[in-house]
Amino acid sequence: MERTLVIIKPDAVSRGQVGEVLQRFEKEGLKIRGLKMVILEKGEAQRFYHVHRERPFFESLCEFMSSGPVVVVVLEGERAVARVRQLMGTTNPSEAEVGTIRRELGSSIERNVVHGSDSLESASEEIPFFFNQLEILS
Repeated sequence: MERTLVIIKPDAVSRGQVGEVLQRFEKEGLKIRGLKMVILEKGEAQRFYHVHRERPFFESLCEFMSSGPVVVVVLEGERAVARVRQLMGTTNPSEAEVGTIRRELGSSIERNVVHGSDSLESASEEIPFFFNQLEILS
């Protein structure tokens, strides 16, 4: 069983789409093992997205991710990373496959509803950024 991190971004939280996003993952058999709502300070967003610090969108992304509450989720299941990535769709909602979260709920590359770990290695770094072991159910 794999674990992965999902962040439901400020755009989806403000539009009341948290339940819909979570339901899509659960319908596919992924189990919620950790869940909480947080507000990231800009510095925290910068630390979390440090791998993108040289990219032109870094500052804008960090501003957006610290603009309101987010919901962070640990999901577990077989091939969880790949399955979550497939359910999310590609980064740009207009290019994402029909039926994916980003295609149906996202409005732009930045305001695309969800972040998901892109590998097991990323998940192993991203999950402890938000959760300690007591906050994750076995």
